[in-house]
Amino acid sequence: MSKKTATPTPKEIAAELERRVVGQSEAIAETSIALAKKLARLPVGNVLMIGSSGTGKTTLMRAVEEYLAAHDELALRPVVARMHANVLGEEAERGRPGQAVLGRLLARAREQLGPQTPIAELLAEARHGIAFVDEVDKIRSHVGGVVNTAGIRAQEALLTVMENEAVPFTLPAWAGGETVSVDSSGLLFVCAGAFEGLYDAVFDRVTIGRDKGALKPVTVVEEGSVQERLEFRLGDWLRNEDLFDYGLSPQFIARFDAVVLLQDLDVDALVRIFLEAPDSGFHQARAYFENRGLSLRLSPAAVRRIAHHAARAPRLGARALKEVFRRVIRPYELEPELHAGDGGVILLDEAEVEAALAPAQGRQQAAR
Repeated sequence: MSKKTATPTPKEIAAELERRVVGQSEAIAETSIALAKKLARLPVGNVLMIGSSGTGKTTLMRAVEEYLAAHDELALRPVVARMHANVLGEEAERGRPGQAVLGRLLARAREQLGPQTPIAELLAEARHGIAFVDEVDKIRSHVGGVVNTAGIRAQEALLTVMENEAVPFTLPAWAGGETVSVDSSGLLFVCAGAFEGLYDAVFDRVTIGRDKGALKPVTVVEEGSVQERLEFRLGDWLRNEDLFDYGLSPQFIARFDAVVLLQDLDVDALVRIFLEAPDSGFHQARAYFENRGLSLRLSPAAVRRIAHHAARAPRLGARALKEVFRRVIRPYELEPELHAGDGGVILLDEAEVEAALAPAQGRQQAAR
């Protein structure tokens, strides 16, 4: 930690988050900068994260929670609450736009500081907390050309809490139950969503839509032949107008200082997640076999083949790893002793992975 500020620097925070999150350096950097400012009680802008399912949005926020929980020396460490964006729309419909956010932050402050802490102190911690709002793309103002009233209400509810210095908040029964006014201007919001369809909409804009011709083909040489192809990265072409068209209001987007795009996970990143993530299917399977006195081992080629298959479903991200590995490991978990070799070792190489992942018709033909 920096001696001058007595709070961690963004680089120090990023180094710890990178141990838990794979392949998202830009998102980690923005989150680390925001968190460093938050810990120093400096003004900090909200962050909007856009990324396909399984790319690490929720994992990143869990990593932030774990980081804060692991550093008791951070006397001013903020409380963190995670919630679904639709909850905010439901609260707004009942005329209580800040109830969900402040209620969860207050509960977390009580968990962190203890139930005997005075309510005034808990409220002070809650109003300087971090609110992680997941699936914010689900509160778009229209879906398929149809007005989404619930989404509009949810956006308005979030705006109320983001902007307002006097949000009415009814305390829970354990805190007295009275209605108080809370200054929510000190909250940090990190909102995230998959934004399905946004990639295609922006690609169409720059290829066949109003900006047709803006995306130029590039010449590449592959296997001795010269080809022209379009190389498109959403981050290079995304504009605020695209988010407006998607269904987020200009007022809502204006509340975010940083819009971060998480990248689809490549094979190398998937291999790291498979081997290193504590909740990966591989580690779960190893624990299962160890419980039965057996040892599971995969060759590097087998691991890479699993990652290759998972990479074919980029919109599932790391979630595809568990689905692919489930298909491979299921028969071994069903009858572990049948597959165990010398010393109780179950060894999977690339051939076993390919056989397990082959289409059903191919497996039937191979059996004849």
